[in-house]
Amino acid sequence: MPSMQEYALQYQKLGFAVVPINPKNKMPLIEFADKPAMTADEIKKIWTSWPNANIALRTTNFFVIDIDRHGKNDGFESLKHWQHLKLLEPTLQAKTASGGKHLFYFKREDTPVSQMIGFLPGVDIKAHQNNYVLVAPSATEKGQYEWDLEKSKEGGTIVTPSKDLILAIKRQYEETHGYKHDGLDGLRDLRQRSYSRRKSKTTDLFETIALGFGNEGGRNDKLASFVSGLLIRAVDDEYVLTLAQIANSNSAQPLPDKELVRTVESMIKKDRR
Repeated sequence: MPSMQEYALQYQKLGFAVVPINPKNKMPLIEFADKPAMTADEIKKIWTSWPNANIALRTTNFFVIDIDRHGKNDGFESLKHWQHLKLLEPTLQAKTASGGKHLFYFKREDTPVSQMIGFLPGVDIKAHQNNYVLVAPSATEKGQYEWDLEKSKEGGTIVTPSKDLILAIKRQYEETHGYKHDGLDGLRDLRQRSYSRRKSKTTDLFETIALGFGNEGGRNDKLASFVSGLLIRAVDDEYVLTLAQIANSNSAQPLPDKELVRTVESMIKKDRR
């Protein structure tokens, strides 16, 4: 049977960007983000040091529809009832160690696709150039990754999907998550996406923790609004004070700690009357 190094070299020869993965925790063994693909010599060196390292492929020129079961979310059922299921052309498929499925498609130049976690319940799109998926013959404590050639397109071919499929995935992602998808990639563009959807009061609370209460002019009002927002969400008293202190420390002009504590304790006391 070929060694993991030999498999990794074969993937590299086929044009894939290989990433060595720790078999114990599925974490990369190298820094690879935004870096060139590993060369054959680099692959030989890393697999000589880690002969049992698993193999992952970066989603550079392809993307993966990742189907799995997470608690109550059954990706297979979600996809089965998706109104655009017929747009999924036969392509290369793989069985994952946890019993899920990976469907591999080439990216289209005219219709970009990006990372979309939970575009359907239990179904993710892995597409950012720094995303990666484990491939055969990698194995974890849950099982082994295998190419499912029986269910794949003849010859194990990766196909280029229709433009209609990409657009349907994007529309579904918008519907599932309640905002307009802007074609940007994953969490790196979360800030921009947050302005394209309706903000909630909880969003404001999180942002206040990170950004603080602002300048001297409005910080007292901001503090009062922040504490009220926590109290109405039944946050424990001690955590209300702790979160207020964190937000204050991130303020451009923090309130004196004694004044902050006095204000928070006063509001808590009034809330308990």
